[in-house]
Parts: sequence; structure tokens; C-alpha cells
Amino acid sequence: MAPIYVISGDEPLQMNETADAIRASARAQGFSGRDVLEAGSKYDWNELTAEANSLSLFAEKRIIDLRIPSGKPGRDGGKALAEYAERPPEDTLLLITLPKLDKGQASSKWLKALETRGVFIQIWPIEGQRLHLWIEQRLRQAGLTPGPEVVAMLAERIEGNLLAAAQEVDKLKLLHGSGVITLENLQESVADSARYDVYGLVDAALEGRVGRTVRMLNGLKAEGTAAPVVLWALARETRTLCSLAQQVAQGRSPQQVVAGAREVWDKRKPLVSQGLQRLNLRQWRQLMQLCSLTDRAIKGQERQDPWLLLQRLCTGMAGAPLLDG
Repeated sequence: MAPIYVISGDEPLQMNETADAIRASARAQGFSGRDVLEAGSKYDWNELTAEANSLSLFAEKRIIDLRIPSGKPGRDGGKALAEYAERPPEDTLLLITLPKLDKGQASSKWLKALETRGVFIQIWPIEGQRLHLWIEQRLRQAGLTPGPEVVAMLAERIEGNLLAAAQEVDKLKLLHGSGVITLENLQESVADSARYDVYGLVDAALEGRVGRTVRMLNGLKAEGTAAPVVLWALARETRTLCSLAQQVAQGRSPQQVVAGAREVWDKRKPLVSQGLQRLNLRQWRQLMQLCSLTDRAIKGQERQDPWLLLQRLCTGMAGAPLLDG
């Protein structure tokens, strides 16, 4: 591994997956510790220096996950980053994520210093024909073979939002398994005429609207929505909230955590913030365990009604007491 990685861009899915790939490779090479730092407008850059100079209690290799939401570290930040690049500490990997840089930032001394000692990864938008190729590759990686016009329809549906495309591919995989995906399969999956959808259910739960979540869940069941699809949406959100709640438990505010969460769309950040304020890390972990139980029930490995477990799960997200049994 290089001692420094810098990822820059404005596409959340690619940014997140690139950072995940680097962290996964680092973990495979023994980097078991991780410290998340967010350099906002009032960030004390001495914290980065202190973090770099601190020794782990267990002498473990670690990742410093530094996020710069504005992309502008300022004079103090630029100096601190350049000094870090001169003498990167051993057994430490610095992973920096920031938005797309303008011409001045791209030619700054601090970035050139980081690039000299590490790796700079620029994330570019995927548009036009490249978007069609990306969608087809994503489908095939999931074990799905797109039939005629499927890629074009999905590209039109997601309007350039790669995160939405990835969600639709995951849903198609859950609904139909591996194999050929026809235009009819896709139309059924993304039908705009559905009265209720799983994304709306998740949002209602994060808003804390217990009654509405129950009505929406019942509506999904009545419309024949597959239980694994509902669980996929709830488990995906619960997993994200678990990760963010861990940062809150370390002393950061929900607003700070959500502001730096690239995996959360901007328009959904207020909802996710509500969820972090409503439940703590222990409660989100309980919901993650409930997701596992529900998965086993759907597969017939537990003698419980999957839809009742799904109700406990989504109302628990909304703030209802999470009762055992």
C-alpha cells in the first residue's frame, strides 16, 4: 500500500466504492485500526499532526480516514498536509476524500506534496454512452444478463444517478436471481404506478412515523412485494446507520457525521440525521441483529413470520420500543 491516497470527485457511489476498495485492501494487509477525521471550516489541523504522531496501544497498523467536505484545507491545512507528506508515519495509511477540485486547488502545493508520496485518484462523471457501458457492466457483475433495451431504459430511469442505478440492480437480483433480465422484468421492478415502494417505507421509518410505516408495509405486502426486497432496503439503511452511529458514539454530532457521509444523498441527509438522533449505536446494532433474524425467517430457518419481523424492524427504526420475541 502507498502511505497516502487522495480521492477527489462529486459522484457519491464511485467515491464510496473507491474508498471501500482501498480500505479493504489495507485491512487485508493488516491495517486493522481506523480513525475518522472530518476537517470542517473550524477544524484544528493540529489534530492531524497529533493523530499521526500517536502510537496505537496495541501497536496496530491503522488508517487515518480524513474527509475535507469543502475541498479547501486553507493555509493551516495545506501546511499540515504538506508536512505530513514529508514524513508519513510508518504503519499508517492516510486516506483523504474531498470533492472535485478546481484548477487552483489541483495545482496547490499541498496536493502536489501528497501526490508525490502517494496516489491521487480523480473520479470523473459517467455520462452518455459510457453510462450505458457502466450499467451493463454492473448488471453482469451481479450475474444478470440484460436483454434488448434494458440498459437504455435503466439509464433513462436513473437520470445519471449511479447510486440509484446500483440500487435498481440489487433489487433486480433479489427479485429474479441470476440470468437474463427482460424489459418486462425491469418495467415490473421500477414501475412508477406502485402505490407504495420500499424507499418510501425507509424514509417514513427515518421520519419516525410509526403508523405510516405500518400502513406502508401492509400495502407492500398486499401488492405482492417480495419480503427479501423489503428486507434488503431496511437492512441496507440499518447498516449505514450503524456505521454512522459508531462515529456519533465517538463524540461527533449527528449533523457532523451526516454532513461527511458521501454514501447519503444530500436530500436524504436530514432524514438520516433524524435517525441518528432518535436511536443510539446499541439500538442500531439491535436492529441489525433483527435483520439477520428476519433473513433466516424468510429462508425458513426460523419459525417466525417474516412480515411480523419486518414490522418490528421498520417500527423500531421509527422509534417504537424494540420488544424481544
